[in-house]
Amino acid sequence: MTPWTAEQWVTHAQGADAQLPSHGNLRVRFISDRMARVTLQPKDGYREPHTWAVAPVTTQAHSDVPWQGRHRDDVSCFATPAVTHQQRDGFNSVSTPCLRVELHTQPLRLVWHWQQEGQETVVLSDRSTSAYLSDKRTGALRHYIQRDDAEKFYGLGDKTGPLNLSGRRLRTLAMDSLGYDPEHGDPLYKHWPFVLSRTPNGQWLGLYYDTLASCTFDFGCEHDNYHDFYRYIDIDDGDLDYYLMVGNTPAEVIQQFMTLIGGTHLPPRWSVGYAQTAMGLADAPDAQNQLSNFIDLTQQHKVPVSAFHYGSGYSSRGKRRYVFTWNHDKFPDPQSLNQKFHAHGMHLVANIKPCLLDDHPAFEDHLQAGRFIQDTAHHAVVEPYWDGQGAHLDFTNPKAVQWWQSQLKAQILDMGIDAGWNDNNEYAILNEDAQSNGWGHAIAMHRSRPLHGLLMTRATFEAQEQAVGRTQVFTVTRAGPPGIQRYAQTWSGDNTTSWRTLKWNIRTGLQMSLSGMFNVGHDVGGFFGPLPEPELFLRWVQACCLNPRMVMNSWKPGNVSNLPWMHPEVKDDVIRAIELRYTVMPYLWSLFERASSHHEPIIRPTFYDFPDDAQCFEDCDDFMLGAWLLVAPVVHAGQTTREVYLPQLPNGESWFDFETRERFAAGQTHTISAPLHKLPLFARQGAHIACASAPAGQVARCDDPVHHIRSF
Repeated sequence: MTPWTAEQWVTHAQGADAQLPSHGNLRVRFISDRMARVTLQPKDGYREPHTWAVAPVTTQAHSDVPWQGRHRDDVSCFATPAVTHQQRDGFNSVSTPCLRVELHTQPLRLVWHWQQEGQETVVLSDRSTSAYLSDKRTGALRHYIQRDDAEKFYGLGDKTGPLNLSGRRLRTLAMDSLGYDPEHGDPLYKHWPFVLSRTPNGQWLGLYYDTLASCTFDFGCEHDNYHDFYRYIDIDDGDLDYYLMVGNTPAEVIQQFMTLIGGTHLPPRWSVGYAQTAMGLADAPDAQNQLSNFIDLTQQHKVPVSAFHYGSGYSSRGKRRYVFTWNHDKFPDPQSLNQKFHAHGMHLVANIKPCLLDDHPAFEDHLQAGRFIQDTAHHAVVEPYWDGQGAHLDFTNPKAVQWWQSQLKAQILDMGIDAGWNDNNEYAILNEDAQSNGWGHAIAMHRSRPLHGLLMTRATFEAQEQAVGRTQVFTVTRAGPPGIQRYAQTWSGDNTTSWRTLKWNIRTGLQMSLSGMFNVGHDVGGFFGPLPEPELFLRWVQACCLNPRMVMNSWKPGNVSNLPWMHPEVKDDVIRAIELRYTVMPYLWSLFERASSHHEPIIRPTFYDFPDDAQCFEDCDDFMLGAWLLVAPVVHAGQTTREVYLPQLPNGESWFDFETRERFAAGQTHTISAPLHKLPLFARQGAHIACASAPAGQVARCDDPVHHIRSF
């Protein structure tokens, strides 16, 4: 790789520029007092001229970009702050009241200083030997940054393992990762090149690389004798365009990032309730009877269920699945079934897939109309998909989007289903010549792969918005880049039933929250693998009952499904855990509202709320639900007590057991009783938790009124 060089920096009213003789123009611009942007404008033009992620939140009700994206150089959405220029220690610098950048040429590098209360601290420094490099052969770009062993790194979306990513090398590349390793597996389903980090001095900063090209992030795996400790990002044949944001807390940084990428959609309240799905039920030869019986069983067992998510079995014939079709042998009268779901208080969500098998009824029409991803010879790219061969719809082609939305209305919404669940949308196409239509300007597939997950979700969202209005839109997506949170809920994908998965999925959910995906959860009980045994099943329900998303989803051998009543010996405790969700629903809903209005994660690691408590950075199984509740799930077999660290609180305040109101000292580790029926849950002193209860003899609902306030 070749290091970039520059002879001088030229400062001006918006920031500074450096001409790079072989590469173009490197620009530094301040977006706000605490946020800056660094962009390489290549001599021969951008490889990625448009962005679909950056949609700054304004005073409008919501923020978005045109379907074709916003041009990368369009800065009309930013209110550029006043900057000052000075020379210090022989270097030019540009600064706002909060942030100053030193501009170096020999070698080319940037050094960022946080300015506060008359003091300065270096928060980010490019590597002093060489910081920016490119590879003529592959088109790859690389950005090197100095690294300190005391730094902590978070983010990158749906990553596995401990929250602190220090010492790991990870990729942002969407994959269909069925049965992934919950501790070490990478990559999973999202392309999310955002890093949240904590400096040794306690400042927080975010780096967002606005590229759809796949990226590799190294947080200290690599070491070179000729350089000091460093970390880097490697961008595979994309553009260098990154945003740096700084704050005193993780909350301040995440809020800036969310404001940059358009904020979070507030879904309808019903979507926050417990939901059930099971591929085995919809795959059964008598699926309509099976699902009708499921509705009856929810009433028999008095299980509160707010939504049923149809797996793709409604469209299946054998193992093959045909989007926007109904198998009427299995579903002779789906509309009557859907009416029964609604009559029992359950909304409906249908699985939809972006690939058409080559014997799909609409395949030939799409082939002739050019609505599929094509190669450079304009032939549809056909590759293995769901036990057959298929072609992916091109969501950068308006004709494909129009068909998608018309079929969503005709086959989903008009059939009595409320929402679409965008699945299998990683677009893991292997053909090197594959390209997207790009609205008439072809985009290589390796630069548009994540874009289709985003645009597919947007197409589904906007079709529903037209039908029911924005406030009632709910959709789900498995894959996509920053921007999907403007439309959809997401989850950790096709996990496997095991105690390891239960434990490590908790971290993955928190990592997604720190990355800006707030409406998240997991497949309760495990999607893939064996049925969970009773203890594991109950502990999984308890661990997930206070996640933003609570969906029991499974695909098990013999078409058996995870269902709340499947283990009679723990059934009552499973239902009790689900009922806990409805009890605290008013509080939980208030967190969804704050996620949308204040850009706050709903669940978060304890260090989010207690960044000055060093113990909160230790790996643990606990998490905060909003600012007032601490959830401490049991994730080990046979465990009936567990150690819980309760963070430090000011003024001698304490923590309280949510159920018994037993008082616990803050800033200490306690051995907590956790019998099988109990989810350890703690409220901090001063909490006022709005709670609901179902009318006597009735099943709980999302809209049950506030019954009382639990004060601690």
